[in-house]
Amino acid sequence: MHMITEQEIRENCTKARALMERARREHFAVGAFNIDNQETLVAICKTAQKLNSPVLVELSHGEVQAIGLENARDMVTNYKKEFGIEIYLNLDHSPSVESAKSGIDAGFEFIHIDVSQEKHDATDEEIIAATKEVVDYAKKFGCIVESEPHYFGGSSNVHAENIDYEEIKKTFSTPEDSKTFVDATGIDTFAAAIGNLHGKYPVPKQLDLELLQKIRGAIDCNISLHGGSDTPLHFFEDAVKIGVSKININSDMRFAYRTELEKELKDHPQEFAVVKLMPEVIAAVAQVVEDKIHAFGSAGKALV
Repeated sequence: MHMITEQEIRENCTKARALMERARREHFAVGAFNIDNQETLVAICKTAQKLNSPVLVELSHGEVQAIGLENARDMVTNYKKEFGIEIYLNLDHSPSVESAKSGIDAGFEFIHIDVSQEKHDATDEEIIAATKEVVDYAKKFGCIVESEPHYFGGSSNVHAENIDYEEIKKTFSTPEDSKTFVDATGIDTFAAAIGNLHGKYPVPKQLDLELLQKIRGAIDCNISLHGGSDTPLHFFEDAVKIGVSKININSDMRFAYRTELEKELKDHPQEFAVVKLMPEVIAAVAQVVEDKIHAFGSAGKALV
């Protein structure tokens, strides 16, 4: 196992910050793609190499429990060298200050602290205090810290119910609250809620781009969009022009992975070496990643 050194973490974080500045300046967004297995990671890396695009690989709490922080760090470091790509690690929806600090110590360049994910009724004061603690701790390496002031809806799955936009609008970010939160915490990236929702739904998502424009005008830091799956790609193209620089994708990849794997299993009932069925599965996930990268405008933007 290659133990990443503190010097390497600092260098990686410096490059990650430079990437975010490029994204802002050149108006592209970096795709943050979740992994819960090695095949998905390979699909992301192959696509990043093919399109010469920078990418973030991210793990939320359940994925960290399945893979392990150090294992994820080692795999990404290994594939970064093997594919010659610009790739970083994001700890997605870290539910506590302690878990966020563990991600920082393990060498993740991006840290998303989201205490409301575990405690939906967390007060503003609790969320701000926890976020500030992570921002302060992240300074030892220069990690990029992301957060938001309240619980964000949906889940990274395929949903049968329709989207109740009247209900969701109650949780939309406002320019005023966004500015108050960014000023109070000192975060690097603000996760905006403008109609984006975790998961896939029977109807396409709609983003309030006018609201996004107002939020962009109210705050100086990076803006990210969670819940990017199942969103018509033109919304991303417009959001990137307005100034979003990180977009999270998970459910679309999981859907492609599972549906293609089910097809392969059905087509090859006598094949028990599942690894032999994986090339088609990897290709299906890679196609999802490729479509998003084109919409985000990050193709050709990698600095290796």
